Amino acid sequence: MKYFLLSLAIVFIACKETEEKEEAKTDEISPKSELPATVEYVGLQEPSAAEFPVSDSSAPEGMVLVKGGNVRIGSEEGFDHERPMFWATIKPFYMDKSPVTVGEFRKFIEATDYQTEADQFGNAGIIHESTGKNWILKDGANWEYPLGKDFPKAGDDHPVTQVSWRDATAYAKWAGKRLPHEIEWEHAARNGSNSRSIYPWGEELNPGGKYNANVWNGIFPEFNKVEDGFAETSPVGQFGETPIGLTDMSGNVWEWCSNYLYDYRALALDDFKGGAKTEKAQRGGSFLCEPTWCHGYRVSGRSSSSPETSLFHVGFRCVKDL
Repeated sequence: MKYFLLSLAIVFIACKETEEKEEAKTDEISPKSELPATVEYVGLQEPSAAEFPVSDSSAPEGMVLVKGGNVRIGSEEGFDHERPMFWATIKPFYMDKSPVTVGEFRKFIEATDYQTEADQFGNAGIIHESTGKNWILKDGANWEYPLGKDFPKAGDDHPVTQVSWRDATAYAKWAGKRLPHEIEWEHAARNGSNSRSIYPWGEELNPGGKYNANVWNGIFPEFNKVEDGFAETSPVGQFGETPIGLTDMSGNVWEWCSNYLYDYRALALDDFKGGAKTEKAQRGGSFLCEPTWCHGYRVSGRSSSSPETSLFHVGFRCVKDL
């Protein structure tokens, strides 16, 4: 329940209604039509083994090869929106090693004179001690100043935030890439091998007392002990790599995905509607997540926001087809 209250709070404070969004509410999601060429929905029964030999395993600079195969998406131990579990077959693809950083996003801004939606609106969403631990739309908050211009700039090696789904899509197109579908994202978080671990590295959040992710260390939003060293974003790669070489697949920032959030039953049951086209899926959890609230940094964790929403704990990474 707390997860849904957080989602509602985020949408309430950060949505800027547009005519386009109002029209979109009348459209139903067709989840299968959103699947990229790399993804084939299989169903509830495990498919036969799938092999995708890759002749050249070298990845573009800053990217990691995610091998193809069968993956079971979702979790029976998670939230309702992570059920029912289903199978998909994924072709190999490349994924950015880390979330897009502030420094990388700056190159895009300078090359294109692009104006983010937060800059256009003049504000973006934050929750902080300075806001009374309440979500607000902070004037002046943007990709350079995630907490507003009365706070320091974000470091160039930190993940860029306060970017909407549309901003992330524009960057991906400029970079010759695209946003991942959330099925691709989960396959990558499962190390391209259908690992059934809770986290990309195993079953425990802090094995041996070692922090493997930048998450909330306390009870959200009452107190954060900041035992991992970061109250907000951390530099990308700060907490090491997954077995296939990706970083920040748990915590730090939620990451935009290409698809609208849909009910998994829309894939499992052909006659079940996926829902209205209102919010885009996000994966990976963030520095605001903790188990009594959302636990979104699990491999199967899901969230969403409307495409124009900009928040200080949401970023993105890109993928590229072979």
